[in-house]
Amino acid sequence: MAKVKKKYVCQLCGSVSFRWQGQCDDCGEWNSLVEEAGESVFSARHSLQSGGRAVAFVGLDSDVALPARESTGIGEFDRALGGGLVAGSATLIGGDPGIGKSTLLLQAAARMAARGLPVAYISGEEAADQVRLRAQRLGLGRAPVQLASATSVRDILTTLGQGKAPAFLIIDSIQTVHSDLIEGAPGTVSQVRASAQELIRFAKENGTALVLVGHVTKDGSIAGPRVLEHMVDTVLSFEGERSHQYRILRAIKNRFGGTDEIGVFAMEAEGLSEVANPSALFLTHRDENVTGATVFPALEGTRPVLVEIQALTVRLASGATPRRAVVGWDSGRLAMILAVLEARCGLSFSACEVYLNIAGGYRISDPAADLAVAAALISALSERPVPADALLFGEVALSGEIRPVAHAALRLREGAKLGFGRALLPASVADKTAGVTVSGFRTLAQFVDHMLGRD
Repeated sequence: MAKVKKKYVCQLCGSVSFRWQGQCDDCGEWNSLVEEAGESVFSARHSLQSGGRAVAFVGLDSDVALPARESTGIGEFDRALGGGLVAGSATLIGGDPGIGKSTLLLQAAARMAARGLPVAYISGEEAADQVRLRAQRLGLGRAPVQLASATSVRDILTTLGQGKAPAFLIIDSIQTVHSDLIEGAPGTVSQVRASAQELIRFAKENGTALVLVGHVTKDGSIAGPRVLEHMVDTVLSFEGERSHQYRILRAIKNRFGGTDEIGVFAMEAEGLSEVANPSALFLTHRDENVTGATVFPALEGTRPVLVEIQALTVRLASGATPRRAVVGWDSGRLAMILAVLEARCGLSFSACEVYLNIAGGYRISDPAADLAVAAALISALSERPVPADALLFGEVALSGEIRPVAHAALRLREGAKLGFGRALLPASVADKTAGVTVSGFRTLAQFVDHMLGRD
């Protein structure tokens, strides 16, 4: 009989090694390699070029109907999904502990069940009574949701196969379920991969919309093997600080829609509520002008969100090393803006500590925020406030040029809707919006002269 070759799989990154070692070569973690049964030499060399069935090919020009979507009853959830849940799809949702994943899914399950759809909620982390108590706190105690607590994939699939397959199935969480065909504790690479594969196969065969809840690591990525994210159709990330009220549901992968939409929620005593106007969460209500504060219309997919950028400069004694602290923005980009202001505009920040903050705990990666950040820094250094009714956006180049950005008209319309009467932006932007006075600038030096009253 051919000898079976052993292999060792890292429980964090999924890399394979054919000998045990204390540290994984790929991710650098210690004591993460676990032995798994490997293939025999015979099976590895066996030819697979015959004995199978022929696969039918179709052309790209074949007419294919768009997949039907089922609304969850939560508009922001549907927005992040691309319009709703697709029958037979598998969705993975991850987020920090206590961020609201189970609460959101329980609310969606209750609303779908109230419309007469068969819905099953299977919890592997909590007892059924605990989930029932949470539902009562949320006012969902009478929702006709089929609830169970189980961790065996065999038991779950056997139970689901006895009757009509549910239209919506929630597994909370995938790291707690296990298959008796695989050795290892729940949560290991082999268990997560095998359990997810069996559940996804059931969803595809029965047209069930499957949602898997996933744990996250300390750096925010979904725990378990990376192959888990490849197996599912949609990957959602539930973001937000527990100290802040808002939560953002963001699509990282979506085979049935785009990944540029977000859903915004607010955590309240009755659960997660939809936020129709996200800008209200991130804007500070000011009765008077404040130095170092500007408003930037960030763009999340097709939704503009107005956020406040705050800057503070503190002059230090000669010889002291200044500090640069950033919250919610890229620290490297802040260093670039400071360098352009010094080299192209003659402003000196070398003797000042610089602090930059995005209000409300929001995080910005849009390069269009460069001009708003520069304005906040100039305002803080010169102690000249930016008008409270002004919007600012534009990308700053190393040459000092202010470059145009995408969807300027959409950003301006959102500002006009919330009462902003003027906008400071690149001169090449031709979009005009009724009710908004537009001032264009070609270079950052011209913008500095305007803010300091030199023009």
